[in-house]
Amino acid sequence: MPKVDNQAFYLSALQTHGETAEGVHWASTETQEVRFRVLCSMLPDNLGELRVIDAGCGFGDLYCYMEREGYLPKHYLGLDVMEPMVEAARRRTSQDIRVCDILGEPLPEADVYVCSGAMNTLTREETRRFIEKCLDASRLGFVFNLLKGWNTSPIYNLYLPREIRRLGQELDVDYQIHEGYLSGDFTAAFWKTTAEVA
Repeated sequence: MPKVDNQAFYLSALQTHGETAEGVHWASTETQEVRFRVLCSMLPDNLGELRVIDAGCGFGDLYCYMEREGYLPKHYLGLDVMEPMVEAARRRTSQDIRVCDILGEPLPEADVYVCSGAMNTLTREETRRFIEKCLDASRLGFVFNLLKGWNTSPIYNLYLPREIRRLGQELDVDYQIHEGYLSGDFTAAFWKTTAEVA
């Protein structure tokens, strides 16, 4: 059973706030960009040689940040389940942006998958499937952020970093966790081992 109706959840924010950070349920552009900075800092140094897929790209804000701050990959593809967001992201980024249900459709291959915020309203089971699917479709790994806290919210999907460390161990990946940059947030990187990448 889903936590929320994602279509209604995001469309109401879009109608109220437009194509802004608040329009994808972030508190502000400033906190959204703090998350982007941390996420980008955990990407490989040779990003300019890599194909990156942004899972749940929203309005393309992460791409716009990457372009402005010099984090552009060789190839970027954005995926989102919401048609209005896909249309906005295409217009704002001039990049390849596609409608895709991450949980329900086959995913294109990339060197690295990234995700900022798209798992915040999923259930525990959906979150694990989302992470596993993005990891499976990547050659190197998956970098993502989650809301931090006890799993008590009726709307939002909150995790403790130790739960994600445990998941990393179960999936047999090299994992990194970065926290402390915002009180209710943390970022994780799951990297495939050398044997899996070869």
